[in-house]
Amino acid sequence: MDATCEVIATRQRLRELTGQPSRRAVNKVIDHIDAVCRRFIAASPFMIVASRGADGRIDVSPKGDPAGFVAVLDDKTLAIPDRPGNHRHDTFENVLSCPEVGLCFLIPGHGDTLRVGGTAKIVRDARLQARLAVAGREPTLILLVTVERAFMHSSKCVTRSRLWNPEAWPDRANVPTLAEAIMAHAKPVETISEVQTFIDQHNARLY
Repeated sequence: MDATCEVIATRQRLRELTGQPSRRAVNKVIDHIDAVCRRFIAASPFMIVASRGADGRIDVSPKGDPAGFVAVLDDKTLAIPDRPGNHRHDTFENVLSCPEVGLCFLIPGHGDTLRVGGTAKIVRDARLQARLAVAGREPTLILLVTVERAFMHSSKCVTRSRLWNPEAWPDRANVPTLAEAIMAHAKPVETISEVQTFIDQHNARLY
């Protein structure tokens, strides 16, 4: 780092530079899923789960399904179905040793987000698996989250990014594909064409 770079190492210094949060910002956090949160979750087809592994490393995993795919079982419990993927199960592996998770719900075209924090466990429950089935396929596993805090987040970051404005989307001509990344990072014996074919076939099997 440059010699003029300042590392912010204390809360006091942080607040000297940023100020204190407003009373509204502090008091908006609740410890359960209320009617407002339920309505938001019911309209959300996409969310992100943050978890921490036994080695202390943080992982963030995206989850998506038809809107309302996360079930609100009661005001303290959420059920997140697992769908077929690459079998890494990073979140599940992490939860086995560190149950704390953070969730962020998004709604396309909507600026506000919903943040939820709590603890999670992996379950199998026949009735719940049947309830969370899509296209006739039940999830093998369910991430059951006990809610400890929940609050809505302002739309400023979404507004700044112009996330839902197609006219502002960046040119993707030079964005690498997953196949390119696998070739560069995993160095498989297959050709990039073979890897892309596998990815296309894998992605076609949603459930």
